[in-house]
Amino acid sequence: MIRFLRRTLASAMMLGSLFALPVAHAAQTAPTADLQGKNVVLVHGAFADGSSWDKVIPLLQARGLHVVAVQNPLDSLAGDVAATRRAIDAQQGPVVLVGHSWAGVVVSEAGNDDKVKALVYVAAFAPDNGQSISDITKGLPPPVWADQLQKDSAGYLTLSTQGVLDDFAQDLPVAQRRLIAATQAPWFAGCIDEKVTKAAWHDKPSWFVIPRHDRMIDPQLQAQMAARIGAQVTRVNGSHVALVSQPQAVADAIIAAARKAE
Repeated sequence: MIRFLRRTLASAMMLGSLFALPVAHAAQTAPTADLQGKNVVLVHGAFADGSSWDKVIPLLQARGLHVVAVQNPLDSLAGDVAATRRAIDAQQGPVVLVGHSWAGVVVSEAGNDDKVKALVYVAAFAPDNGQSISDITKGLPPPVWADQLQKDSAGYLTLSTQGVLDDFAQDLPVAQRRLIAATQAPWFAGCIDEKVTKAAWHDKPSWFVIPRHDRMIDPQLQAQMAARIGAQVTRVNGSHVALVSQPQAVADAIIAAARKAE
């Protein structure tokens, strides 16, 4: 009988703990007044689509932010900027514009919109006026993943499965990495030479999330760009896809930017 009571009590305590967890989590992520009426526009990078933000979006929504993920065509800087501008135009109120990887170039151009009040770069390029990715990386050694690029007959690039496994998303479970490799979106090779006309970070406050284990864009290069644009920096122990492997840290940086967006 005593043994039965002990087992029953232990089960009740465990059940109580399980029910308590969502309550505590809800209390930590309750909407706050300073974020109400603010918008976050998320812009994905090369080899990805808007679903790459699927772990970050609920964290932002739980804080009361309105969130939209852009679906970029990845066919040109102009095409991706146009898609991003349409998303910005649809928002009511101030916008925090967030770009991952290649989309750092996109948000640097699209961020000149008056609705955009803050920029967040996540494992991204942050070009200056008249700069392209080719300009930023000129003279640097080829990245470790360069030989894993595959170009099709139309000039679009994809990463080999091995490149995704080893360099793009190496901190994710293998099954998830293989899914990313299978569903990646081709990126037009000419994008690396397209130049930003006017870099929005000159006029907008910026934040920068730098993954320490990024093998796609050297973390030291990211740190140099972040210093040049005067960004507030968050460093995370993640790969290039920190938005997937470290979503809370990425969301926290976006929330910090949203608090300043007026």
